[in-house]
Amino acid sequence: MSADRLILEHAYVVTVDVDGTEHPDGHVVVDGGRIVAVGAGAAPGWAREGADPQRPDAGGFLSVERLDASGCLVTPGLVNTHHHLYQWLTRGLAQDSILFDWLVALYPTWARITADTVGPGALGAMAVAARSGCTTVGDHHYVFPQGGGDVLGSIVEAASELGVRLHATRGSMDLGRSQGGLPPDFAVETTSAALQASADAVHRWHDPSPSSMVRIAIAPCSPFSVTPELLRDAAVLGRELGVRLHTHGSETVEEDAFCLERFGTTPTRYLDDLGWLGDDVWMAHCVHLDDDAIGRFARTGTGVAHCPSSNARLAAGIAPVADLLAAGVPVGLGVDGAASNESGQLGTEIRMATLAGRLRSGASAMSGRTALRMATMGGARVLGRSAEIGSLEAGKLADIAVWDVSDVEHAGIADPVAALTLGALPPLRRLFVNGEAVVADGELTRVSSRDVAARVSRAVDTLLAR
Repeated sequence: MSADRLILEHAYVVTVDVDGTEHPDGHVVVDGGRIVAVGAGAAPGWAREGADPQRPDAGGFLSVERLDASGCLVTPGLVNTHHHLYQWLTRGLAQDSILFDWLVALYPTWARITADTVGPGALGAMAVAARSGCTTVGDHHYVFPQGGGDVLGSIVEAASELGVRLHATRGSMDLGRSQGGLPPDFAVETTSAALQASADAVHRWHDPSPSSMVRIAIAPCSPFSVTPELLRDAAVLGRELGVRLHTHGSETVEEDAFCLERFGTTPTRYLDDLGWLGDDVWMAHCVHLDDDAIGRFARTGTGVAHCPSSNARLAAGIAPVADLLAAGVPVGLGVDGAASNESGQLGTEIRMATLAGRLRSGASAMSGRTALRMATMGGARVLGRSAEIGSLEAGKLADIAVWDVSDVEHAGIADPVAALTLGALPPLRRLFVNGEAVVADGELTRVSSRDVAARVSRAVDTLLAR
């Protein structure tokens, strides 16, 4: 933001606050990376004149940039609660497989990733997410080949280059095939090494401050790739360090069968016994939850990352999202691995969540606005940042998406919100993180899209040549 103050005016503003306030002709005012005013009509005079919002009668002292957002829909920036950024390098493979077969097909390639390939892949994945309205990216990285270099650091660096907010997890796998797990032995770590590396990642990168651009969570991969010892000790470690916990849960019927055969119980009860339910935990997918599991999630405040496109691509099923929301469970949206969702766009998951929710629970079970709330405030709750992001309210960080709904795809639509939640994904006029534009007129501002594409192509060629 070149000026001290940014004013967006004459847009259809969807605040996603607790009351669901919307302003058909509204404004948003940003100072110093934070929202200072939201309301109906043009911005107030003190804002246009550059005065202090706490002293509106004082003379102007701030430089002001005004953006006429007529014909635009303004929403909070979208929050991605689950991704595997490195999988941008392996899109288009194992196209017709269910999860377990898909994983077995791709583990050998993933075991050859290095920091010099993961960095460009993560940059490509986050660039596509940003161009679909995403300002906060949650990534679950759990493959760390020996000799692969600073893989997690390359992801942190890519997010900084692009300018998006990152919630990176230090994942892990220690249950190889010889021990009854799914991943091959060459793709796993020892339990002690995984725990030490997780602690090191938190100490190196985690920033708990309210305006943090990087936070770290601890994230053993899944019940079929991690020992009970690693799950239990990782939960203890995460709570000692004051960071959140993340894993996959109840994604497929095959996972249910694995847990029943190996542990004699459901995935949710197994994870609960190991300390893996709580308001500092979120789980990806949660497609196959029974009433007991939903109740446990609700009582403990455990969050869910709903990934409708990936669930469909891998034929995992349709998550019971309407039931989860009715029970009060925090639910956000996720892209999931780009190799099981070749689109990589978070914005399109809003429409997919709306449609999938209706397929499972009926036409009135999932409104577009409910899905938009999941993509914004729901995601902020899941990541523990509902006080800072997820809605357009005074005092919050200025993570804002400005969607152009005036072109041929959406001109004349009865409800501008439906353009985003049910129609083709509108182009972005602007995407702001901390009040700074990271996308302008559909293009990245801090790095060339063409350059990112070239770097991704070179990284893919390098990886596949291995």
